[in-house]
Amino acid sequence: MMKGIKKCRLFALMTILLVFLAGCGREEISTLIPAGKVAQDQFNLLILSSVVMAFVIIVVSIIFVLAIVKFRRSKVGEDMIPEQVEGSARLEFIWTAIPIVLLLILAVPTVYSTFDLADVSTMDVEAKDGNSSNLTVNVTGKLYWWEFEYPEQGIVTAQELVVPTDERVYFNLISADIKHSFWIPSIGGKLDVNPENVNTFYLEFDRESAELDDGVFYGKCAELCGPSHALMDFKVKSVDREEFDQWVTAMQAEEPAAVEGDLAQQGEELFGADGLACIQCHAVSGAGGTGGIGPNLATFGDRNRVAGYLEHNEENLKKWIQDPQEYKPGNLMPEASSLNNGKDLSDQELDALAAYLMGLSVEE
Repeated sequence: MMKGIKKCRLFALMTILLVFLAGCGREEISTLIPAGKVAQDQFNLLILSSVVMAFVIIVVSIIFVLAIVKFRRSKVGEDMIPEQVEGSARLEFIWTAIPIVLLLILAVPTVYSTFDLADVSTMDVEAKDGNSSNLTVNVTGKLYWWEFEYPEQGIVTAQELVVPTDERVYFNLISADIKHSFWIPSIGGKLDVNPENVNTFYLEFDRESAELDDGVFYGKCAELCGPSHALMDFKVKSVDREEFDQWVTAMQAEEPAAVEGDLAQQGEELFGADGLACIQCHAVSGAGGTGGIGPNLATFGDRNRVAGYLEHNEENLKKWIQDPQEYKPGNLMPEASSLNNGKDLSDQELDALAAYLMGLSVEE
């Protein structure tokens, strides 16, 4: 008896805890706080299905309790046989029709939303100037980072997606290596990122990310892809159209802005072909093509995180440069010593590289 009471108490405690934890979502990463049309549509389907399931559970529970109370042995006796309803056309119709109605209530909006969210027929519609009237971003998933190309604008960035609000943004998704999955929980998704074919869909961003505590929405890889899958994050900055156009113009500059300070200049020399030759893997200009072995670093100083998840400061950057495998196992970035004739970088060299990279910025 005491064991049963303890189990009931534990169940009640877990239920209460679940209710409180349900309110702990963060706006920048919670599917329960939608910030775009796609996310809102998906949230509405979630609410609809939850209501239908709750209705079924409540009705079945009520019938179950009534049957126990009405036909308990102490009330009706040992020999009482309830009325037999086998072959009742009315009852057969009721318990056949009700599940069909419930399935239709679930199926019709689900099928409609599925086809609507997959409709990219307006993706290539041209404006009067001959350019696409909609923003398209080519997304490439790599171990373990994300590359974002804006083909109409002729720019490329990585790890931090910048998009305008209050308009559709179309995405072409492909992987450079193995299967990933592109997901921005607060905005909508998710969709597989395959190496053998391009998947296409759209999202809408209704809210500027500057209003959030971290200033960005969080994006995730939702497909197990290796030892650092959980760390394959990216961030999204949603801004108004005017600010987005300013960002595009700044990114289209073929040469990065000149670095300031002696320390940053030393870092630029180390980064270049005459130093560690980091430039062979990492571009530092947003203008141009894609396909770099490493992420484009043109906007590194503007980012929210180092390596997608570490707090954005010079100390974490220096730790990442020195030993990237410690922080993201399986990534393709070599250790600094392998580029420096087997020697670890000195504190002065790390400080210089950090100062240079933190100075790579296109935002005012």
